Amino acid sequence: MNLFDAHSIVSDLGLFGVLAIVFAETGLLIGLAFPGDSLLFIAGVAASGSGAAILGDAHLSAPLLFALTPLAAIIGGEVGYVIGNKYGRGLFDRPDGRVFNHQKVLATEKWLRKYGTGKALVLARFVPFVRTLINPMCGVIGLDKKQFRLWNIVGGVIWTELVLGLGFILGDVLKGSVDKYLLPVIGLIIAISLFPVVIELFKEWQSKRYKD
Repeated sequence: MNLFDAHSIVSDLGLFGVLAIVFAETGLLIGLAFPGDSLLFIAGVAASGSGAAILGDAHLSAPLLFALTPLAAIIGGEVGYVIGNKYGRGLFDRPDGRVFNHQKVLATEKWLRKYGTGKALVLARFVPFVRTLINPMCGVIGLDKKQFRLWNIVGGVIWTELVLGLGFILGDVLKGSVDKYLLPVIGLIIAISLFPVVIELFKEWQSKRYKD
C-alpha cells in the first residue's frame, strides 16, 4: 500500500482511505504531499458503473462517497483552522522556514484582502499545497470564525463533489487504464480554478503598466 498513490489508496483502503486522506490533506500539515485531486477523481471512477472493470477490485459506494467526502473536507478545514489559531504563531513565525514561515502568513493576508474570503477559500481548495496551508493560516491571522466556516463548507462541497463527479461521469466512458486520463483531467481542473486569479493578476499588471 502506498499512501501517496491514489490508485493504491482506493484499492487497499477503500472509502475509509479516501475520507482519511481528504481530512488529512485539508486539516493536518502532514497532508501536503497527499494526492487530493487525483484521489477524488479515481474515487469517483471507482464509484461509477464501470469502476470495477477499470480499476480491478476497487469499487466504492457512490451514495456514501458523495455524502461523506464533503464532510471529511469540511471537518478537515475546521481542524486546520483550530490548529493554526492555537499553535500556528510559533510554527509560522520563522523567517527562514522552507514551508512554514512568516511570508506565508503575509501572503495569505494579501490573498484574502485581494480576492475576498469567499473566492480565496473556494479557489484554494483546487490548488495543491495551498488547500493544506490556507486553513491553518486563516487561524493564524484570526479570520472571523463564522466567515471561515461558511466558505469552508462551500469550498469543501464544491471541490469534492466536482472532482468526484468528473470521475464518476468519465468512469463510464473511459477505455483502458485510467492513469493516462489522470494528469490531463487534474491539470484542467487546476487551470480552470486558477483562471480567475490569472485574470486578476493580468488586470493588476495592466494597471501598473499604465501608471508607469
